[in-house]
Amino acid sequence: MNTINFMGKRRVAAAVSIILLVCCIASLAFKGLQLGLDFTGGTLVELEYTQAPNIEEVRGQLMSAGYEKLVVQNFGADTSVLVRLSQGFNDKVGLEVLNTLKASGDELELKRAEFVGSQVGEELREQGGLGLLLALALVMLYVALRFQLKFSVGAVAALVHDVIIVIGIFSIVGWDFDLTVLAALLAVIGYSLNDTIVVSDRIRENFRKIRKAEAEEVINISLTQTLSRTLVTSLTTILVLLALYLVGGEMINGFAKALLIGVVVGTYSSIYVASNVLLTMGITKEDLMAPVEKEGEMDEGPSEEDIRKLEQQSPTE
Repeated sequence: MNTINFMGKRRVAAAVSIILLVCCIASLAFKGLQLGLDFTGGTLVELEYTQAPNIEEVRGQLMSAGYEKLVVQNFGADTSVLVRLSQGFNDKVGLEVLNTLKASGDELELKRAEFVGSQVGEELREQGGLGLLLALALVMLYVALRFQLKFSVGAVAALVHDVIIVIGIFSIVGWDFDLTVLAALLAVIGYSLNDTIVVSDRIRENFRKIRKAEAEEVINISLTQTLSRTLVTSLTTILVLLALYLVGGEMINGFAKALLIGVVVGTYSSIYVASNVLLTMGITKEDLMAPVEKEGEMDEGPSEEDIRKLEQQSPTE
C-alpha cells in the first residue's frame, strides 16, 4: 500500500478549518441560532381527527394560513395531531387552528390548547451547554491518561472544531436548533472521538515500531493504514442518517441533519485537525517510546525494508 501524504496538505487544511471556524463564530455572534420551540416556548394545540390525516398536508394548510414557525406531529394514535406554534397563547388560538383545518373539509375536534413556557427551555439550554463542556473535559482527561497530553489536546481541538462547525452551519442556514439537535451534538462528540482514538492508537503503535522515521512520515503511514476503516465506518453511518433524514419525519429531521454534518466534519477532523495539532506541538518518538527491558539497551529500529513491509500491511481496527 502506497503511503498517502496527508500531512503534506496540512497547511491548506488548517487554512480551510480556520476560515470555516471564523465564518461559523461570526454567524453565531451576529446572527445567533434560530432556537426551536423547546427553547423559546409557544402554544401547544392537540386535535383529534375522525380519520388519520396526512401530516404534511396539515402542516401545509397551517403555513398557508400564516403560521410560519410550527411543528406538526402525531400524538399517540394516528388520528391525534399535536401542533406547536411559536406565537403567544390566547383563548382564541386553539379555535383559530381548528377552523383553519376544518376549512379543508376534514372532521376534527379540539382536545386542548395551552401555553408552553420558555423557562423549561432555558434550563435545558443551560444544562445542555454544561453537558457539552463536561463531555469535552472528560474526553481530554481520558485521552491524556490513555495516550499522552499532546494527543489529548489534539482530540479536544478536533471535537471543539466539529461542534462549532455544526452549530455554525445551523446558524448560517437558519435551521431550527432544538433539543434533538443538541442530542445530535453529543452524538457527534462520541463519533468523532471514536475515530480520533483509532487513529491515535495507530500513531502511537507506529511511533514505537518505526523509530527511524520522522513524525510526519509516521503520521502519514498511520492515517493511510486506518483510512479504509474510517471511510467504511463513515459511509455506512451516512447511509443510515440519509434514510432518517428522508423518511424519518419532521421530529427527527434536525437530528439527522446535524449528525450528517457532524460525521463528515468529524471524519475530516480526525485526519487533519487532531494529527495537525500533534505535529504543531512537536510530537516525537520520545513522547511515546516504550521502556526498554534492560538498562542501556538501545533500539536502533527496523530497517528500511521493515518499514516498507509495515506500510504494505492491510489496515486493521
